[in-house]
Amino acid sequence: MVLRARAPCQNRGMGKPHVLIVSPALADANNGNWRTAARWGRFLAPVADVRIAQSWEGEACDAMIALHARRSADSIARLRAARADGPIALVLTGTDVYRDIADDSSAQHSLQCASQLVVLQPDALDRLGAAERAKARVIVQSASAWRRRLSATRVQLVAVGHLRQEKDPATLMAAARRLPAGTPIRIVHIGEALAPELGEAARRTMAECPHYEWLGGLPRDTARRWIARAHALVHMSRLEGGAQVVIEAVRSGVPVLASRIGGNLGLLGEDYAGCFPVGDDAALAALMERFAADPDFAARLSAQCALREPGFRPEHERRLVRQLLHDLLAPP
Repeated sequence: MVLRARAPCQNRGMGKPHVLIVSPALADANNGNWRTAARWGRFLAPVADVRIAQSWEGEACDAMIALHARRSADSIARLRAARADGPIALVLTGTDVYRDIADDSSAQHSLQCASQLVVLQPDALDRLGAAERAKARVIVQSASAWRRRLSATRVQLVAVGHLRQEKDPATLMAAARRLPAGTPIRIVHIGEALAPELGEAARRTMAECPHYEWLGGLPRDTARRWIARAHALVHMSRLEGGAQVVIEAVRSGVPVLASRIGGNLGLLGEDYAGCFPVGDDAALAALMERFAADPDFAARLSAQCALREPGFRPEHERRLVRQLLHDLLAPP
């Protein structure tokens, strides 16, 4: 539903401010952009009237929070053209930070239009120019705590993420093929096949590797139960802004085996011991086998993750999101 347009994004001084969150994905996508938009909407609901939409259609609002520099570029540009001083916060995703802002003109224009920039972990600040860093802040995402319920039989590793190139499911499948037939490791892979050829590859891997199982897409709570029952989360991503599933694992007391990319190191720490080179299936297989065979190594990863856990609590993110809105609406 589109609200009747009044003055675009202008605080009328009556009641709660009207905030539009622009997300390129809505609930049916069940992805990170939607979950961020929905969570921030809940955080702001006590202090603002919040609406989430895929685009700005000219409706009245006092501030816009837009996710994704490239995919929300049209809404950002039209609002900036309608009101030169309209408050716009741009939340930079992984594809923004680690790909699009380097060479996509629409993403670059979004950076220029934004009043405030938000990145989801500190490594992303280093990818911005001086002018962008001056108006940027870090808001690390959060998750509720779930009690860990370890599988009592095999060493269960879980990977959660839709099957698309950026998440690099092929490396997990290739690593599964490297494990010996009698391995104590069981790999559970969760996520919809957004690329059909990756779904076919997952089915072939299941047929040939009894220790690998692809479950397809699952509701979020079901996926979280799988994470909470795992000995470790495997996160193979090639490009990531700050993965929610990594945060969910840490909040469940589950350590992570992660690709060595900025988005993962920004959450887990530059010295995190459970990393492997991007796309290196042999290294991932060796890391999984080490984790399964070496209790001291597994305990070390758990201890490192526990040190990061306080920064992933909802009360921390909620405070920073509300501060962002306060700063957006503050008089110049």
